[in-house]
Amino acid sequence: MDFVQRVRRAIDRAERINALTYAQQDEIRERWTELTGQAVDETFHLIPPVHTDHGVHLRVGRNVFVNQGCRFNDIGGIEIGDDVMLGPNVSLISSGHPLDPARRRSEVTSAPIRIERNVWIGASATILQGVTVGADAVVAAGAVVTRDVPARSVVAGVPARVVKKID
Repeated sequence: MDFVQRVRRAIDRAERINALTYAQQDEIRERWTELTGQAVDETFHLIPPVHTDHGVHLRVGRNVFVNQGCRFNDIGGIEIGDDVMLGPNVSLISSGHPLDPARRRSEVTSAPIRIERNVWIGASATILQGVTVGADAVVAAGAVVTRDVPARSVVAGVPARVVKKID
């Protein structure tokens, strides 16, 4: 399957999820499994709508909560650990384009995103390619995370910076 076909497939699978209501969690989990090709745990909860560009490079752990409007651009891979909570409109963007204008439309850059155990990502935060968010960390609402986040820390701002350590 080529790139365009994978994108079309992912959009179709996401639209099928988005046609469901929050109360239809069993069906949401079934359709998420179709999207990702990986069985999802019964503790996974998602409030539609959700958006993705591939779906097949997306892994979620146990007891993950995804609020409405989240975006998973997973070309580079996205791994979400156990007990993670994503606020509304969170974007996990594992791909981009080269800075060189001559290559910008013809190439894609990518690197995996890793969200470790028990992370809370606030509303409308954006995590960019190549970032790892350490266990028990908090990403404040609206933050744009361009670098790794240490475990047990709070990051905020644009670009996100550590503003507090969690005792």
